[in-house]
Amino acid sequence: MGQPLIFSAIDRAVFEYNIIEDGDRILIGASGGKDSTALIEYFAMRSRRKNCNFQYKALAVQSDFAPPFPENIRKYFEEWNVPFEVIDVDIMGRLKEGRKMNCYWCSTQRRTELLRYAIANGYNKIALGHHLDDILETLLMNMIEHQKLTAMPPVLQYEKYPVKIIRPLCYCAESSIIEHGRKAGYLGWTCTCSYQDNSTRKTARKQLEFLTGGDVRKKQHMFESLKNIDRTYLP
Repeated sequence: MGQPLIFSAIDRAVFEYNIIEDGDRILIGASGGKDSTALIEYFAMRSRRKNCNFQYKALAVQSDFAPPFPENIRKYFEEWNVPFEVIDVDIMGRLKEGRKMNCYWCSTQRRTELLRYAIANGYNKIALGHHLDDILETLLMNMIEHQKLTAMPPVLQYEKYPVKIIRPLCYCAESSIIEHGRKAGYLGWTCTCSYQDNSTRKTARKQLEFLTGGDVRKKQHMFESLKNIDRTYLP
């Protein structure tokens, strides 16, 4: 029996972008959702391959207002022998007076904690669960809202820190992750905090679906276009 299709897509990303290299120590952001869980499942599987010379650990950043990390996902991690830790962070306490809590602020603070943990514990890469749709939605948001042609690169080296951000799910459409999560039995958990305010991303998601008709191949073509830029026909 062959490996799941999304694992083949991750293998492609790993090969094309050198996402996993010999000697890597990789910290994976674990949210409990389908994306990071699928990513962690892949790392657990890959670590059992022959001649795999890397280490990894899953880390969940538990905010003071979010629900606890899902117990059923913990059990999957135990079955897969995943090194796992949860750290508690007072994100509300960091919010400046007069500012409103939102998804962007929360994700920024959780990313900061992942970076701090990685540096303190000798991890040279941080793996995030951003998939193909996330990358294209970000592209549209930045074009329309910020007048910038930027997205989320599969590999990003921090300028000030000895850590790289890696996104092994860059070739995985969200629909394929949903299908895999349903078959694997861990689909269903999403963020349920009362501070969700991601209307801009929701709008970008609708725009992406309108542009592509939900066709995964068209989304893949959009992603490939970011690597095939002809500046002759640009301003």
